[in-house]
Amino acid sequence: MSITAALVKELRDRTGAGMMECKKALTETDGDIDQAIENLRKAGAAKADKKASRIAAEGIIAIEISADAKSGVILEVNSETDFVAKDDSFKTLVTKIASRILVSNPANVDELNSLALSDDDKTTVDEAREALIGKIGENIQVRRFMRFSTDHTLGMYQHGLKIGVVVEMKGGDIALAKDIAMHIAASRPLCINESQVPKDELEKEKIIFTAQAKESGKPDNIIEKMIAGKIKKFINEVTLLGQSFVKDPDTNIAKLLESKNAEVVSFICYEVGQGIEKKKENFAEEVMAQVKD
Repeated sequence: MSITAALVKELRDRTGAGMMECKKALTETDGDIDQAIENLRKAGAAKADKKASRIAAEGIIAIEISADAKSGVILEVNSETDFVAKDDSFKTLVTKIASRILVSNPANVDELNSLALSDDDKTTVDEAREALIGKIGENIQVRRFMRFSTDHTLGMYQHGLKIGVVVEMKGGDIALAKDIAMHIAASRPLCINESQVPKDELEKEKIIFTAQAKESGKPDNIIEKMIAGKIKKFINEVTLLGQSFVKDPDTNIAKLLESKNAEVVSFICYEVGQGIEKKKENFAEEVMAQVKD
């Protein structure tokens, strides 16, 4: 059977594979496009398995909020290099995955990977990921996500594609929620208020502050005040409500929210590659490793 340009284009549109790969796949199946798609997916899965051990610490943080600001999702999908993270095919896949999460509310990444990418595309999320690995040649992993559903208001802020914040806020408005999300991206509070500060963190700081205060040689009653002052300062630094608002350092977040009759119920901040140990490689060796693959 003659392999026409139109047939090659159709296969490319349906799989995202390269032009030459599509032509080869169609030639091998004598123009059977369904069999060619299956073969390309198998090839993609094989490449994905081969590259799965590579560290993927770059990528994108994606956020999608429903029109009524009652539902939302924050998602991290990783690639090996920042170059791939900027690729339009990669960004499109991440956007589609975020939309799937918002609609389907999967329980975890494994369940998400088994879902159809969209109502119009029955390719699963994992199959789409493997196909893109086959096309791009890098390890790609859906790392984590969180889905929100609330009776309150969701606001969000993204700093480029590397940092994303979602805030759930009672009262106030979308503009205030966005300002709070932007503040969180810049100031990185550990939690909302003093009661949520991890006890081990507080105890660790108290030990350090006590040792520092005792070195001063001052009386015990003064040392106690010094320790109390340092602990109070630490709590203000790590809690959202205690921090000075980045857009107006003369007021803190607690006062800002009070003035707007608003309350932050929860927040989440994702940063690309957070907690992943990045592997340092010689650039020339890295290029040769990819050539060998």
